[in-house]
Amino acid sequence: MVSEINVTPFVDVMLVLLIIFMVTAPMMTQGIDVKLPESAAPAIPSEEERLMVTINKDQKIFINENQVDLNVLGPKLSAMYQNQQQHKGVFLRADEKLPYGFVVEVMGTIRQAGIDQIGMVTEPLSAPAKKK
Repeated sequence: MVSEINVTPFVDVMLVLLIIFMVTAPMMTQGIDVKLPESAAPAIPSEEERLMVTINKDQKIFINENQVDLNVLGPKLSAMYQNQQQHKGVFLRADEKLPYGFVVEVMGTIRQAGIDQIGMVTEPLSAPAKKK
């Protein structure tokens, strides 16, 4: 009597699981809902990955995906860039409905943290305006 393990059902199950994960993984990404203003400005070239500071329509501030208060934003950014001497920069995403003064206040806090480059993130213009 030969006792062998049949691995064909195991391989079939693994392939099905692989396909399921490949299909559902893109749907599992989470983000912060921000309606960005549109602009015709060209994209900023970036060699390295920068932090993303996001302000949503409820004036909540996020560093990447982590929510922080305005009074904690500066010290956290300083700590993150503490050992980096050059290319201190962040990208700032702000909802288009936010008051201009609040966005400028956040930008001032970022500058006080020692960040010398702030890139404003916008959406490209959806359709060019027709001239009459």
